[in-house]
Amino acid sequence: MLQQTRVAVVLNYYQRFLQLFPDVNSLAGADISAVLAAWSGLGYYRRARALHEAARRVVAEHGGAFPRDVDGLRALPGIGRYTAAAVASIAFDQPAAVVDGNVERVIRRMWGGGRDQGNEITGAELWRLANQLVSHRRPGDFNQAIMELGATVCLPGEPLCLSCPVYSSCATRGPSARRTRQPRRRVDVHYRLALRRDSVFVVRRSAKHSLMPDMWELPKLRSGRPGRRSGSGTFTLRHSITVTDFKVTVSQASAPRNARGCWVPIKRLPTLPLTGLTRKILRQVHII
Repeated sequence: MLQQTRVAVVLNYYQRFLQLFPDVNSLAGADISAVLAAWSGLGYYRRARALHEAARRVVAEHGGAFPRDVDGLRALPGIGRYTAAAVASIAFDQPAAVVDGNVERVIRRMWGGGRDQGNEITGAELWRLANQLVSHRRPGDFNQAIMELGATVCLPGEPLCLSCPVYSSCATRGPSARRTRQPRRRVDVHYRLALRRDSVFVVRRSAKHSLMPDMWELPKLRSGRPGRRSGSGTFTLRHSITVTDFKVTVSQASAPRNARGCWVPIKRLPTLPLTGLTRKILRQVHII
């Protein structure tokens, strides 16, 4: 859950997820739609699918016991080099270093290898240096400490150098080593909110869709065609996904004809794998 999502957002989801799937066996035996429903709102749904598949493999191939080393963890779906090292060091005391954005910034500044010095450290060198630093006695604590150092002291824009516990060992003492940010896109989208008694009309994305396949959402309206019963039932909100900022317009309208969707009772909506945007819209109008 913490891959590409802030801790503050994850906390409530994490507690609820563990209540639904308290161990690897219950997660492995769950239907993927139930997993996606519990994940709805966190985004990057490939992570949920990978987590589900990883649980199934742990049960089928490892007797329900998680691999304890980096290589064994990396063989599971959805677990890359960083996550494998984090789990191995924090959960199993394996001397494996982590490199995330915060750790990378600390290492570049300490060794004087950032873009602004014209002496950039490569990705392979970052991992090598991190593994030289990691404590073999308390690797989990060390990894969490260096991540926290980057998150709270060695900040991207204005590092708090005078508060840094390794200030005297730092080669640069402050240069930013900033990455070039990808420009953000702005997109307008228009959705239809169709209500009938205690039900909402929703449609399901194709299983072949590149983003959020098989997830449920409100039907889209064609631009400039709000349909019946819009007017006072129209509102807007903002939504962001990675580098795209959406201006979302929602109009109360009749259900679209020939749409591949269905009427779902409001009380059943929390059990559906809804897209994060759909969940946000329905919360805005106090439906869920």
